[in-house]
Amino acid sequence: MKARLQLALDQVDLHRAMRAAREGVAGGVQILEVGTPLLKAEGLAAVRAIAEAFPGLELVCDAKTMDAGRLELEAAAKAGATMGTVLGVASDSTIEECVEAGRNYGIKILVDLLGCHDPVARAVYAASVGADAVNVHCPIDEQVRGGDPFETLRAVRSAVSIGLTVAGGITAKTAPEAIAAGADVVIVGGAITKAEDAAAAARGILEAMATGVPGETEMADRVSSEDELQRLFTEVSTPNVSDAMHRAPCWQGLLATQPEARIAGKAVTCRAVPGDWAKPVEAIDRCEPGDVLVIDSGGVPPAVWGELATNSAVNRGIAAVIVHGAVRDTRDIRALGLPVYYRTLSSHAGEPKGFGEIDVTLRVDGIECRPGDWIVADADGVMVVPRARAVEVANRAMYCLEAENRIRSEINSADGGTLAQVVDLYKWEKKVVGGGDGA
Repeated sequence: MKARLQLALDQVDLHRAMRAAREGVAGGVQILEVGTPLLKAEGLAAVRAIAEAFPGLELVCDAKTMDAGRLELEAAAKAGATMGTVLGVASDSTIEECVEAGRNYGIKILVDLLGCHDPVARAVYAASVGADAVNVHCPIDEQVRGGDPFETLRAVRSAVSIGLTVAGGITAKTAPEAIAAGADVVIVGGAITKAEDAAAAARGILEAMATGVPGETEMADRVSSEDELQRLFTEVSTPNVSDAMHRAPCWQGLLATQPEARIAGKAVTCRAVPGDWAKPVEAIDRCEPGDVLVIDSGGVPPAVWGELATNSAVNRGIAAVIVHGAVRDTRDIRALGLPVYYRTLSSHAGEPKGFGEIDVTLRVDGIECRPGDWIVADADGVMVVPRARAVEVANRAMYCLEAENRIRSEINSADGGTLAQVVDLYKWEKKVVGGGDGA
């Protein structure tokens, strides 16, 4: 049997999920899935609505059941789902209750191996108790850290003969590899639901699945190592990075000699006394090509950076300079083309006495910057990304950008609306409980 394409509807608003479902089915999607976020936000009403809108199409209720297996699977079946999911980390009794409920209510059971310490052993157990399929799941929180589901997929395929599905950031580029590794069903979410034309994206994935030839995708390649970070960080904006870090603040209010530039690189840090430009200039020699020199001189004049230092930085291959302090010679700096961000201007500098330190932790506006942290900067601000989280944050930032692109396409579509309408903002406003003045 040919591998089939399943569309995971992981939005939190039913009207947006329904729109994506219509486009996906128009593109050839064979199975729809009410994803866990949608199920939590809208309840089984989402299952009922999609079952009614797409009669005859297989429909997965991704409840990820952990307890009360019989009750949850019965409810999913009565709402119109043809398959329900139970987590492999659930107890044996819960999985067996789900399988029994599946027999009684005519709903297939998919055991999701998400989080299982030994996914192969759990898959073998699931097959032994009568589950219809197992899913190898690389969750979003693992994807953004560079996780890859296919190694586990191959191991599970060699151990069981029941249905095998795979999920986790799959696109037209990677779908053929998923099938080659043994998947019967390829589950795709964002590569379809975040595409400007979801129908076209679905057709592209199906073609890649049929031919075995990786296809094109709107989704950016996720990074799995620090070597790829500079590329991805310059494809996103500092607002994307902030959103990816749970609305983390930036160094704001800095001026820029190249405001249209987007820069990213690892930090070389320098603390200097206002006006004392010795350590900032010496720090250039510590930089490697692509690094960002970050200088803290207290945010006040006199200047610690100018045209000659910039010339030296250009020759060194430095990506940018961030100065929490004063600079001068900005006309000449702009002509050199190196992005320099600075707090203030000052025509006068001080003497190079050498007070200060290089490769130390800086604290500016309550934000720490350590040597080797990643700096991402553009006209909106300067973000500091801790090195230990850089791969994760870069991938999350691209996820945020892709989600924004889809929302923009919905706003601008023929039947679009305002931003508040498209994202159902009113529904998600916090409700005041009790009222009054609290007295």
